[in-house]
Amino acid sequence: MPSDQEDRKPNNKLADWRDSCLLSSFALLLFLFRCLIYFRAKMNRLLRIILIVVLLAVSFMLAVWLNNDHSYTHDHRYAELSLMADMIPEEQKESIVSKFNGSSPLPPCPPTPPGLVGPLRIEFEWSRSMSDVRKASRENLQGGGRYKPLDCISQHKVAIIIPYRNRKDHLKHWLYYLHPILKRQQVDYGVYVINQHGEGTFNRAKLLNVGYVESLKEYAYDCFVFSDVDLVPMDDRNLYRCHGEPRHMASAMDKFGFQMPYTNYFGGVVALSREQYMRINGFPNNYWGWGAEDDDMHKRITLKGMAVSRPDSRVGMYKMVRHLRDTHNEVNPQNPGQLHNTARTMDTDGINSLIYSLIKIEKDELYTMIDVDIHAPN
Repeated sequence: MPSDQEDRKPNNKLADWRDSCLLSSFALLLFLFRCLIYFRAKMNRLLRIILIVVLLAVSFMLAVWLNNDHSYTHDHRYAELSLMADMIPEEQKESIVSKFNGSSPLPPCPPTPPGLVGPLRIEFEWSRSMSDVRKASRENLQGGGRYKPLDCISQHKVAIIIPYRNRKDHLKHWLYYLHPILKRQQVDYGVYVINQHGEGTFNRAKLLNVGYVESLKEYAYDCFVFSDVDLVPMDDRNLYRCHGEPRHMASAMDKFGFQMPYTNYFGGVVALSREQYMRINGFPNNYWGWGAEDDDMHKRITLKGMAVSRPDSRVGMYKMVRHLRDTHNEVNPQNPGQLHNTARTMDTDGINSLIYSLIKIEKDELYTMIDVDIHAPN
């Protein structure tokens, strides 16, 4: 079955044949008219009438043809232009719009953002209000936590996905620091807070899968940063973008004395491209309660022949907002045992087996809140 694009392509051979016939008809009309003028004295009355009738008939046919060609031009040229527009990359479209508006086309953003400041002083001031956060973060945001650089076209379309429940103060600190950092990094990004509806057992990994699916409904993201809400980077050179390998960004957390707690640790904040994520079938859905889902992710990555990259520990430093263990997110002693089955279950437990119910989506100016029922056990 031909595709929609094939259906919309005009028949070029038919168009060429039509143009040739049109030129031939004009030539015939001109020839007949000259014959009528040149030989009118030698023609009898009947022959002149026949020639005039032929001239009128050819003229009428040309008029009809031109009218049909006008319709062809409008209908098929529109389809042709629509097809061309679909094939233009988003970056080129923005450049074309800039030219049309009389402004200079935007250049690509440089590989290393020029506005980075390096190490940051992170202080979690509990007196900080949400109004303070909005004043510090809202500039040039498009609503729903979306942002695009104003002076260049970002090469990184990043969805930042946060698993969430009852962490309003933590989210406030995260938004206060991360929006300015991400803007300096010249990222084309959106912030998605995935709230687990109800009071059932928490499932961090399943919420991250939901965030992946829901964010792609809004924009063609090519990179996904999965971040806990209580972790803030201490250096803006730790770029929120994807790399050739899955990226463990939180390589030095203050919680662990700015060291890796163990060699294969893959928790806190990680980044995967769309291709990397789909290759490992996303996160597992069956880790309820606290623990081991990040180790399962590391196993999936290595089982698929990929390696994990990390920033230098001086750049990968994170500060954690201190908090007590959440209710219904207690350590699950059964979770570590599931790691023995990762090789067997990873192709069937993940994004391809995700089941959830969307409750509602709320657009705050600083983030998009997605409330979901992930059918948690009691």
